Amino acid sequence: MIPAAEPGRRLAVRVTADALRQVRGGHPWIYADAITSIGEDGRAGDLAVVFDDRRRFAAIGLYDPDSPIRIKVLHTGRAATIDGEWWRGRVAASVERRAPLAADPATTAWRAVHGENDGLPGLVVDRYADTAVVKLYSAALVAHLDDVVGAVSAALAPERVVLRASRAVAAHLPPGLADGCTIVGPPADGPVEYRENGLTFGADVVNGQKTGAFLDQRDNRALVGRHSAGARVLDVFCCTGGFSVHAAAGGARAVYLVDQSSGAVAAALANRDRNVARPAVARCRFTTDVRDAFEVMAGLAAAGRRFDVVVVDPPSFAANQRAVAGALRAYRRLTRLALDVVESGGLLFQASCSSRVTTEEFVASFHAEATSAGVRLSEVARPAHPRDHPVGFPQGTYLKAVLARVG
Repeated sequence: MIPAAEPGRRLAVRVTADALRQVRGGHPWIYADAITSIGEDGRAGDLAVVFDDRRRFAAIGLYDPDSPIRIKVLHTGRAATIDGEWWRGRVAASVERRAPLAADPATTAWRAVHGENDGLPGLVVDRYADTAVVKLYSAALVAHLDDVVGAVSAALAPERVVLRASRAVAAHLPPGLADGCTIVGPPADGPVEYRENGLTFGADVVNGQKTGAFLDQRDNRALVGRHSAGARVLDVFCCTGGFSVHAAAGGARAVYLVDQSSGAVAAALANRDRNVARPAVARCRFTTDVRDAFEVMAGLAAAGRRFDVVVVDPPSFAANQRAVAGALRAYRRLTRLALDVVESGGLLFQASCSSRVTTEEFVASFHAEATSAGVRLSEVARPAHPRDHPVGFPQGTYLKAVLARVG
């Protein structure tokens, strides 16, 4: 049962000519400084109706007074009523775009709603087998939660729906709701098991990072697995072991997992155990190290340790635009450390999930560090977003990666 939230009001809004042009071009964000007039003080979840200078309807969105992105655009063009039917239609369309994934029995976890990129700003919905996880990244969605959950239930028919909320949004949840609570169906009694590329994993949908797992690297984990036969693999920032388990299933003879979180490493080993009936996984030797990845790689290089495949998949280093320069320095340092432990002829996979770091900046820093180290890199692949994480506007491109052969 979802406690009732106060329904949103409608606010008449005027914006700058440039903002109007961008909104009509499909951009989902209107920043606070682009608003030139507003009918009254808005509350989180109010419906902001944007008019042009001739008083014609241009867009409608969710008003969020606590965010620099003051209006999250839901609809442009002709006027529309944002009600339960609208939410059901938009979520259903998003799920339908994932039909090929939903029909694949080898993969039972995928992103059903990818925020702005699916026309649902601030909202993420991930499906793990019979569990749907609804994550809110904007307090403006709280007032519409009943409609959102109804739409998710109609489109996915899950056994349970779990609510997750970013730290800022959690403070706006009404009494009776909290991050990690189950709002439809029976609570999960442990990690929810799901299939990915034929392998079995567990997602902590109540307390885990994001919605319980990182589904966006699914294709890249399979890519690494295909290149791991007979390899010694180093997986730094291993998180819950997705790359390591795929590497083992692909025939790796040894995997060295590194993460500074003991909980993440324990989850990785649990995922290994879920797949140990596979002979390749059973044969692979797993070694774990609960320490800082930078420190571990430096120590391995000093000891002369080398690996055939090195996976570097760090968390985001750029929380805001001011942090981009520091993030690029961190990526370059990771590249240099990884190059020091990759066997000649081996493979280096490095990724970034920092949306403020562009693909061009990331790839350029990757190759620049290799050049500085006197190492020749040959790109094997430069993967893009997977099918269930579409890109609908420039800032929607956050994931970038390179797989390259060293020497």
